[in-house]
Amino acid sequence: MTVLPWWQRASGLGLLLLGIAFAQDPIRVNVRLVRVLATVKDASGALVGSLDKSDFTIRDNGVPQEVAVFERRTEQPLSVALMIDNSGSTAIDIKYEITSVSRFLQAMFREGNLDDTVGLYSFNYEVVRQHDFARNVAALERPLRTLKSEAGTALYDAIYLVAGELQHRQGRRVMVIVTDGGDTVSSKDFHAALEAAQLADASIYPILVVPIENNAGRNSGGENALTGLAQGTGGRVFLPTLGAQMDAAFDQIIRELRTQYYLAYYPKDIPLTKDRFHRLQVQARQPGLQVLTRSGYYGDWRPDGGAEDRIAVDPRTATPPVKSTRNH
Repeated sequence: MTVLPWWQRASGLGLLLLGIAFAQDPIRVNVRLVRVLATVKDASGALVGSLDKSDFTIRDNGVPQEVAVFERRTEQPLSVALMIDNSGSTAIDIKYEITSVSRFLQAMFREGNLDDTVGLYSFNYEVVRQHDFARNVAALERPLRTLKSEAGTALYDAIYLVAGELQHRQGRRVMVIVTDGGDTVSSKDFHAALEAAQLADASIYPILVVPIENNAGRNSGGENALTGLAQGTGGRVFLPTLGAQMDAAFDQIIRELRTQYYLAYYPKDIPLTKDRFHRLQVQARQPGLQVLTRSGYYGDWRPDGGAEDRIAVDPRTATPPVKSTRNH
């Protein structure tokens, strides 16, 4: 278990000794292959998992790109960071949340890639790595059942730090965040958390637990922030009450992860600008379909924004993509 005390989180001192560090702000990322994970739904909200490569269009900063790698219902291994809010406000509900989390762990490993793993984190005024990434329900449940609720909520710090741990893991990277409200004590802000998740190419699936099914029981500020984090990374936010609704939220996350498309392309003919952030537009050619994916990525740029320079990656010299164990 690795603990990040509040005084180290605020000052940035001693973080490397604890194994979780705030990364320095990047200046330039040399992109060789841009990967895109996409979930597709029809007008009724049902998942669509039968599209082909030719059914998608991708634009990078407005420039059409050619899909070089395509997998339907990808089995790229999953690294799921399961992040549990154990701040003081969760004291009454946390035991019920843990019951649903245990069911989620069992369902995660029941099918899918044998290399799928889950790492367990908790956060209140400090961020704690409760268990490294593993494929062992019993081992993950042990620290889960010892969680105690206290103090404030360092949500943005948790996202920032966990993103740093995810970014070097192979395959798909996901944060599933169980919380009852917004941030209260982080040293990092919303934008820093979102940027860290996007740099790690991690999708965020927040589960915002509401005490009752009416507007009086909802944290609108926390909900808006979590929705923004989900939309910016290709995930989505859930607002269940405890029990059956929370179980259903976890089940839906698993279904979406098992129905994802994996697309990748070599950037071509994209003008370099002053903005490091490349905006992605991924669409389905078939009318009525909605594609959920990250809003963009941090890639090549130039400080003076010289549009005469363009990105053109040669696939023959680029780093080959990681293939899943299943052919599509």
